[in-house]
Amino acid sequence: MHDREQELAALFAAAVAGDAAAYRRFLQLAAQLLRAWLRRRMTQRPDEVEDVLQEILLALHNQRASHQPGQPLGPWMFAIARYKLVDYWRRHGRRAAHLPLDDEHCELAAVETEQANTARDLAKLLAALPAKQREPIRLVKLAGLSVSEAAAETGLTESAVKVGIHRGLKALAALIRKEK
Repeated sequence: MHDREQELAALFAAAVAGDAAAYRRFLQLAAQLLRAWLRRRMTQRPDEVEDVLQEILLALHNQRASHQPGQPLGPWMFAIARYKLVDYWRRHGRRAAHLPLDDEHCELAAVETEQANTARDLAKLLAALPAKQREPIRLVKLAGLSVSEAAAETGLTESAVKVGIHRGLKALAALIRKEK
């Protein structure tokens, strides 16, 4: 079982036991996975991905008692997602018979691979920046520190951290435009 599925299963079990914080986290992680899954299947209607995602999350909530403890969570979750996507296509006059039955473990692995690729690409872009721009972005925008905390950690002034973030984001935008 993949780490992501283990994490989801643990959160789901805690949620079923009444842990509201675990349930919120489960829904957040499930939404990330399902959003990526839907985007790959709804390329012709990307504006409707969030609507279908909400239907799936609601169905997961309504059907949570149907999951058998000890059974893998991924197959259960993606079966519900497939049913909701088929319902969506039927409502919109599209035949859904061609919708492949995916191996949900592959779906989980695909999202993890996608996240790893994103992290690698981000690290590559950040490496192109000078440290006075890279570190403030990493600490404030990625690690979630406040400007004052980032200043204390880097030894820069708060103003220098803000300027570094501003200039760094501007440089990153230019790098991204150049790569396209």
